[in-house]
Amino acid sequence: MENMTLKKIAQACGGTYTGKEEEEKAVAGFVLDSRQVEPDFCFIATKGERVDGHSFIPDVLAKGAACVVCEYIPEGIEGNFILVKDSFQALKEIAEYYRTTLTIPIIGITGSVGKTSTKEFIAAVLSEKYNVLKTEGNFNNEVGVPLMILRIRKEHEIAVLEMGINHFGEMHRLSKIVKPDTCVMTNIGECHLEFLKSREGVLRAKSEIFDYLNEYGTVYINGDDDMLRRIERVKHKRPVTFGVGYRNDYCAEQLRNSGLSGSEVRIRTSTDSFTATIHLPGEHMIRNALAATAVGEQYGLTKEEIRKGIASVMPVEGRSNIMQFGNLTLIDDCYNANPVSMRAALDLLGSVEGRTIAILGDMGELGEKTAIFHEEIGAYAVEKKITWLICVGKLSRFMYQGGCKAKEKTLNNTFVQYYETIDTLLDIIDNFDLLAAKDVTILIKASHSMQFSKIVDALKKS
Repeated sequence: MENMTLKKIAQACGGTYTGKEEEEKAVAGFVLDSRQVEPDFCFIATKGERVDGHSFIPDVLAKGAACVVCEYIPEGIEGNFILVKDSFQALKEIAEYYRTTLTIPIIGITGSVGKTSTKEFIAAVLSEKYNVLKTEGNFNNEVGVPLMILRIRKEHEIAVLEMGINHFGEMHRLSKIVKPDTCVMTNIGECHLEFLKSREGVLRAKSEIFDYLNEYGTVYINGDDDMLRRIERVKHKRPVTFGVGYRNDYCAEQLRNSGLSGSEVRIRTSTDSFTATIHLPGEHMIRNALAATAVGEQYGLTKEEIRKGIASVMPVEGRSNIMQFGNLTLIDDCYNANPVSMRAALDLLGSVEGRTIAILGDMGELGEKTAIFHEEIGAYAVEKKITWLICVGKLSRFMYQGGCKAKEKTLNNTFVQYYETIDTLLDIIDNFDLLAAKDVTILIKASHSMQFSKIVDALKKS
């Protein structure tokens, strides 16, 4: 890594260097996981809830680590160390310094839902022309974002990074590290309300991404979102809008919905239009393709390159990943959930022909309106005429109650059930009568903490 010498690293994080190596020695990379250490890497030892990374210092030095950033040096251990007060803070400060040495443009993506799929669309489109680094896994917080910055190498020509937060001030700190050249905002929904209190609070917290936006940077917003439409100017420029509605700068025409197979749509830009095939289902995926089109045009891609990039995007595990097992179609969307994404998933399930099952679980961080939001989702599932609604989790008892009330009101025939724990459901999942029926589609969705991937695995086996 250019410019990342032991001396520069120590200066960047205000640490004290001690060791045998010359301070001008450069490191090859940075990791927090001792298993990922390679020769000449810098290992940042952090204290977690369960594991203290300092206990792995002897192991990483034996693997050839060039240096260890740590809060204390284990007794009797020799090596190259940079002592700091807070290893996590040091990580952010090192990444912030490294960002100042980079010249490639960075695209920052934020919003309540859809960050990952939007990132995939944008990265796929840009990859038709550039060597792209994109966020991996869930590396979108105050630990993951600095690590992604530190993975940028000289062969990369552009970076596409997710930026996720749940407290005020977090996005400000992330923006200070990333210093985005382009910002994309997907939507403002009812998420993290335990800390952000309201959609207005969510908008204010997410808008901190503009704090360190390049002075000449461009902002793209979902123009179909009522909260985002309030953003009139950023750095003295009007945001560029994308969305299904015609009033947007980038919009969709002549939509042909192919159900779970995705859609075909004509994308209209400010100067032209073209037809694109989107293999991921749902109207929100069309917006993701529109965002990718807008960013693609900014960075000089042709219509054909954009079209090809959009068509190349395929589902990611746990995020609207559709699997077919004989007569059974499984929609694996269990990575995360909030009221906005729950409704979008139920809209998709409601559009499917044949029998439908929604196995839904708790949604986290919704604050004082937790019970109301869960009730509303239960009612929404019944209104969508889902064949069978299964609510799982302590909070989902409110979802069950909302479903039962809606059933009495609408007289829909949705069968509504409740299980307090996931284990209770797993014990009887093999006996589900509907699994033997023809044309059954099952949606699996809950907050990540519910571990609904276990249900997906169980259904695969059954």
